[in-house]
Amino acid sequence: MLKCPLQEGFLVKNIIAEERCEPSVNPWLVTIPLVTAAFLFALNETIANVALPYIAGTISISRNESTWIVTSYLVASSIIIPAIGYFCKVFGRKKYFIFSIVLFTVASLLCGLSRSMPMIIISRFLQGIGGGAILPLVQAIMMEIFPQKEWGKAMSLYGFAFVIAPIIGPVIGGWLTENWSWPWIFLINAPVGLVCAISLVKLIKDPPYAKKQNNAKIDFFAFGMLVVWILLLQVVLDKGNDAGWFDASWVCWLMGISTTAGILFFYTQFKNKKDPLLNLRLLKDLNFLFGTLIQMVLLFVLIASAMLLPSMLQGLMGYTAFLGGVSMLPRGLGSLAGLIILVIVTGKVAEKVSCFIGLILIGIGGLLFGLLNMQISLANIFLPNFLYGAGMVMSMTPVINLSCATLRKEDLTMGSSLQNLMKNLGASFGTSIATTCISRYSQMHQNMMVGYLNDLNPVFAERVHNLTINMSQYVDISTANYMALKQMHFVLLEQSTLWAFIDTFRIFALASFIIILLLLLMKEHKRT
Repeated sequence: MLKCPLQEGFLVKNIIAEERCEPSVNPWLVTIPLVTAAFLFALNETIANVALPYIAGTISISRNESTWIVTSYLVASSIIIPAIGYFCKVFGRKKYFIFSIVLFTVASLLCGLSRSMPMIIISRFLQGIGGGAILPLVQAIMMEIFPQKEWGKAMSLYGFAFVIAPIIGPVIGGWLTENWSWPWIFLINAPVGLVCAISLVKLIKDPPYAKKQNNAKIDFFAFGMLVVWILLLQVVLDKGNDAGWFDASWVCWLMGISTTAGILFFYTQFKNKKDPLLNLRLLKDLNFLFGTLIQMVLLFVLIASAMLLPSMLQGLMGYTAFLGGVSMLPRGLGSLAGLIILVIVTGKVAEKVSCFIGLILIGIGGLLFGLLNMQISLANIFLPNFLYGAGMVMSMTPVINLSCATLRKEDLTMGSSLQNLMKNLGASFGTSIATTCISRYSQMHQNMMVGYLNDLNPVFAERVHNLTINMSQYVDISTANYMALKQMHFVLLEQSTLWAFIDTFRIFALASFIIILLLLLMKEHKRT
């Protein structure tokens, strides 16, 4: 438990922010259920990716509709984050934290029992509402129970769990789907979540500034505007491409309403100086601002690539759900290697240097993904995946420390909430944008290549002729020629889709290189 003895009559609002709450047990023991809870939340960001075709078949929905199972979870976790501070004041941080884990656990059971689209979407939304509070509170609690000089080691473990969970999520999800059934990807959360909740009841205690307060307030108008802004924008990003974007009137209306709500939200937050929903003034701290932007891009690359790679292998190369998940396993090995390196160099190498190396590794991994073709095996994607995993750990953990080191202690919870909101938005919006890129680039490459598929191209004419001769052994010559042309059309679609994936992975690499400029603008902070 956390021991924070108060002098008699000392008011909570006058507590010195820099005072650290000394744990009555080894802080590393407290870290076990904390990191496990964070791991569960991050795991569920990607564990359903490889199971989407199976879920879609069970509840009779299309593959495109099944993406809501992923995005509803990310959006819900984003929406609840700004209200974390309010709920912590109303119920006390410990009670709210335990409640969030319990809600996440119960919602996981409902997801496993779902047999219709509305039920699984609602269950995933509730799961995101419960899970959305986990990461910010875990981060804030860990920064309180450890002295700042030990943040590097403590946050390395947190960062490792946060990064490796989405990586091994497809592996676990694929194995459970192939060997059991897809509901088990959600049901396995129940026993682990229950143990975490029971353990934390005994191990943590609210420091004075995190206890229940009678004067808690929340700007419900601002919160409503935030919900409208995020939900409608996510709908536009998910469905806009299918509707032709602004050619559809409903897209224009939703985008207009979403933009208006977003403007009103930011306006109210800057005007409200006493009890803002999100303390956007923390963004005046350049370390915090640049660190948050870097983490947004990293989460975009991490989550989007974790969804796209198994999808490419399953859709283009016929991999099973399990093999699609196994394709992500090298990232876990890379993450482990990155963690070992990070622990060794912590305190010896500047955090900016570690983060710089991590971003370079991610960029190189993205470029290597841009060299894939239809003849690859799992061995061919080992190196780029390994570099992704190592780079994510080596960049994410140091940038978290750099971005939060200059904040006051009482701003850590609000700062963590704001940071995790932006990271979740980066993941959810980025996933939708990456999916749109695949669709658009596929159409673009198809349009570029179709001009070569005519009888004036000797290579195309010879290929069609050979295919026609081979198929004429089984059908008449007219049908054989038709089948040959259809097969060439299939090759066109296959190659254009492959190029779309390649272009998108190259965008990931470019984004990783660009945010190095933001890293260079951050300043090292001397630890105490």
